[in-house]
Order: sequence, then C-alpha cells, then structure tokens
Amino acid sequence: MKITIVGAGNVGATAAQITVDKALANYVVLLDIVEGIPQGKALDIQQSAAIQYSDTKIIGTNTYEQTANSDIVVITAGLPRKPGMSRDDLVTTNADIVKNATIQSVKYSPNAIIIVVSNPLDVMTYVSFVNSHLPRNKVIGMSGVLDTARFKSFICAALNVSIENVNAIVLGGHGDSMVPLDRYTTVAGIPLTDLLPKERIDAMLERTRNGGAEIVKHLKTGSAYYAPAASIVQMIDAIVHNRSRIMTCCVYLQGEFGYSDICLGVPVKIGSRGMEEIVNIKLSDNEKKAFDKSASDVREMINKLKK
Repeated sequence: MKITIVGAGNVGATAAQITVDKALANYVVLLDIVEGIPQGKALDIQQSAAIQYSDTKIIGTNTYEQTANSDIVVITAGLPRKPGMSRDDLVTTNADIVKNATIQSVKYSPNAIIIVVSNPLDVMTYVSFVNSHLPRNKVIGMSGVLDTARFKSFICAALNVSIENVNAIVLGGHGDSMVPLDRYTTVAGIPLTDLLPKERIDAMLERTRNGGAEIVKHLKTGSAYYAPAASIVQMIDAIVHNRSRIMTCCVYLQGEFGYSDICLGVPVKIGSRGMEEIVNIKLSDNEKKAFDKSASDVREMINKLKK
C-alpha cells in the first residue's frame, strides 16, 4: 500500500504523521511545491515512527514522479481560510491548484483512489472528479466525516457520555448550509431529541455549521487541522482495511437524493474500492428543504467556475 498526500501544510503533515503512526501503508509520500518543507517534515515523521514502532517509510518530495503507483492520493493543497473569509472565498484559486494536483496524480497513479480535502470542499471534489476522468467511486471528498465528528463532540460534552455511545449524520455541503440531522442522531440508541430540549440541540447544530469558522477565529492565522487530519485517516483506514464503513462523504451524484452533476455530502459505504454504495435515507420535508438549500449553494459555486 502506497499513499500520497499532496500538500505538506498542517492538515497534510498531520494526516501523514497519523497514517505513519498507525502503519496504514508501506510507503507514504508527502508532496509540496515549497522546496525543503515536505523533505524536512517527512524526515521528522520518519524519526517519530521509530518511537511509535511503525515500519512505514515516508519521503518528502516536490515532484509527482515519486508518487507513482500510489493506491490512495489525498489532496489537501490550497490556500487556508483566514479570519473573515468563508470557504467560498477560496474557490477560484484553489480550483486551479486542485485541478493540477488531480491531473498530475492520475498521470502517475491512474488506479488511485482520490480523497479531496481542499476547500470549498464540495466544489473542489467536483473539480477533481471532472479532471480525473476516474469512475465516481474513486473520487471522494472528506466533508461529513469532519462535520459529524464536530457534532458528536458537542453532544458528548453536553451529555457527559462516551463518544462510543454517539451516532450522528451531517449531510449536504461542507459549509454554513450543511444539514446536521438530529432525527438520525442517537446516544446508545436513544434519540437525541429524547435527551435534550430543542433549543440546546439547535444551538449545537448551529455550532456545528460554524465549527470551522470558530476555530479560524481563535487561531487568527490558520484553520483547523487536527480534526480534519483525523477525518482523512478514518477514511484511509476504511479503504485500506476494506471496512465497508458507512460515513458521510462528498461524492458525485447521478440522481441520488434528486440531484445529478453535483458533488454533495451523503451517507456512503467506504471500502477497498472507495465509495462502494450510496445509502439513500428518507428526509422529512424540513430536512429536504435544508438539503436543497445546501445543494443550491454548491451548485451556484460550480456554475461560477464553469463560466
């Protein structure tokens, strides 16, 4: 198993470290356009692997030639958000970066599964998919995995329960119009709506929608990276170990949930072939209305890129 991570910033480097620590691959390649950064970080991670008793080898590079024959390619490259910026503000610049990363990655690893992380996530997943010319099961955006983790963490704090007890789903675009589904959220099988009043749930839903912005506001000079990196590795783990695990990811839709030619976060089964199945769930009228609003926001950004 060979895994390439494109972008040696905080998200990419942290994902590389966790991947090496967990020994999820024989080889990890950390690629970045800035000379010295991926080499130095890879060397540091390799030395930390000795402490973790991991035999995974990692190298840093500035060229795609060394990524050849990767099984998984993770694209984290792109400009991060700064205070006052929305994910949408990054669309044009990051689209060019993701397009080039996708084309170069597929050139050297035509059989790879691509995981897209760059923001705005749904649009960048679409950009990667259309430029990869790969089947849709092989291009997956990391969206709801992170959003769901944030929602679950707030629930754990509110109820003082183990994370193992909490199951949740967050659909739609990875942005302010994402759709956390409290109706499908349970704690040890008990509906969340039976455990907390509506106003507290609504507050958690709103905090989930603004989860990334809240962190950006605190950091001031960067954006979240620990939780995004952990989300990436959760997806890598599901692929490497063929877990057929259901999680919310951004994928290209062909009629599912009433949408086509768009990438949105929906429940999917992830295994060794990437996206193995889209899990259609029934949405209430209010949930469908919120999902439609989220889809409309993503569609608008995609249409701007097409002009």
